[in-house]
Order: sequence, then C-alpha cells, then structure tokens
Amino acid sequence: MGLRTVRNAIRGERTLTSTPPPKHLVRREDELWLVDVEDGGGTLLGFRIREVLFKAQTPYQYILVVDSFDYGKMLVLDGIVQTTVRDGFIYNEMITHPPLLLHPDPRRVLIVGGGDLGAAREVLKYPEVESLVLVEIDAQVVEAARTYLPEIAGSGDDPRLELRTEDGTRYLEAASPAQFDVILVDSSDPVGPAVGLFRPEFYAAAKHALRPGGILVVQSESPLYHRSTVESVLTALRELFSNVRPYWSVVPTYAGGFWLFTLATDLEEFEFRRTLPGDTKFATPSGIRAAFDLPPFLRDWMDGLTAFPPEKR
Repeated sequence: MGLRTVRNAIRGERTLTSTPPPKHLVRREDELWLVDVEDGGGTLLGFRIREVLFKAQTPYQYILVVDSFDYGKMLVLDGIVQTTVRDGFIYNEMITHPPLLLHPDPRRVLIVGGGDLGAAREVLKYPEVESLVLVEIDAQVVEAARTYLPEIAGSGDDPRLELRTEDGTRYLEAASPAQFDVILVDSSDPVGPAVGLFRPEFYAAAKHALRPGGILVVQSESPLYHRSTVESVLTALRELFSNVRPYWSVVPTYAGGFWLFTLATDLEEFEFRRTLPGDTKFATPSGIRAAFDLPPFLRDWMDGLTAFPPEKR
C-alpha cells in the first residue's frame, strides 16, 4: 500500500469538512489527529488531538502547540513531536544530567537548540553552573513554550540564563576557543533549520569552543529508524574525541520509543563527580550508569563502524 493510500486510510472517508485542519493535522471521522510519517514511509505515529492551542509559520518552521488526549500539551515542529508535558522530562533529564554529573567543574554550559527550555531548567538545578547560554534560532519556539508549556519551560528568569536568538552553527563558528565546559546539542530532527547541527563541521566547532576536558552531548535520533544519522554522528565524533560513549533512554512519543544520545569528551576518567539533584522524575544514578550499557545488538553494530579515536588512528 502506497504512502498516499496509507494517509487516506488514516484520515478516513469523512475528512472533507468545511474547516480544514491546521497543517500537519488530519481528520478521521470527527476526530483530529497529528500524524507523523517516519523516514521511508513505513511507519506512522498518530496522536489524537483535543485542541489546537497555537499555530504559526515562522521563517524556519511550522509551530504547533496542541492538547493531546494521551500526552497532554505537545510542542510540534514541522509535524514532529518535540516534547510533551507527560513525558518531556525523560528526554530533558537524560540529555543534561549525565554530562553534568561526569564533568569535574561544569561552570559554563551552552545549549544549542532547546527552545522549549526544558533542558535549560535541568541544567540550572546545579549550583556549580555559573552561566548557561541557550542559542535557539526561532524566537517563537521559546515564546510558545513559555506561554503554553510552563510545566516544561519554567519561569526562565534565572539570572544565570542568557537566551540568544541566532543560528547555533554560526554562533559556534564565531565563538572564541575554550569557552564552555559542557555543550548540549538539543536539536530537532536533521531537517530544516537543524540540518547543520548534524554536520562534522559543527562538531568540530563545538570541540573548538570546549575547554580542555569539556563534554559534548548530542541527541542522536532513533537507532531503529534513523541508523544513518546515528552512524554519521558516531563517525564524526570519533574523529574528534578520544572517548565517545553513546547511551540510550526511552522517550515514548518519539519514533520507536527508543532514543540515543552521544557523549563525547577527551576525559579519561568516567565517574560521577557530584550528586544528582533530588527532584528528578526519571533519572537516577544507577539508571544513568545503566544507560551507557548498550544492548548487544547496538554495541556490536557500533563497534563495527570504521572511525576510531584520534590516538588510535
């Protein structure tokens, strides 16, 4: 069955109404659905929508904030779920806490992307962090999150937080060397404005901006649906850093529910340096350690990739 046929089947026979649904939403009988077609067209993710709270076409992407039946309020960019009030804390805790627990002295942190401010909220739980710069290309993402998703964004009034509305790739290309202790790449999927955040040149610029012993963490997509992206991330980072450690988590609203992050550093010691904040909802010290213990099918595949750390080439 072709992709068009699949989409028509999901929409049902009564999709023609007097009021067309917003972009990326479809009607099935009397119900409104968000439908995300995964790469290749073989998988559809569907979420039944109670209400559209916000919609806007920006120069960069189409933004939706919707209230879903199963996951509550959602931030959706170009038809792809970014975060929800029901499970967003999982992703935000798992991209932030591993590097902040492992770094010896994480005073200056940079987040590229992350306009929903959920990752920033987690970073700022650490008193050791003296400054956090968040670079988000689309100001309307930040405003939508603050207005409609305060459960995720928080107040955003911490004086340590500096928000910059600009292209993250250009920001890092122009950055002075050795500015940051930790850099988090909290990007959307590698389409539209996020494409540049998955290129080797971007990772090289990120390393240039890291202080000695700094840590870079990159959200690395699904190992089930986006293997080519995972492979390109690992290959590029292994060319730059001596210690590249993928780790995984469960994110129910993402494709397959099984998501990867990649931590890259030149640190040799891989141990926790501080205590995890006490108000996490998902992350635990033992859970974070276990996340680096990859399932055999992933470990075997990743070990077979061809790029090696600099000192081993």
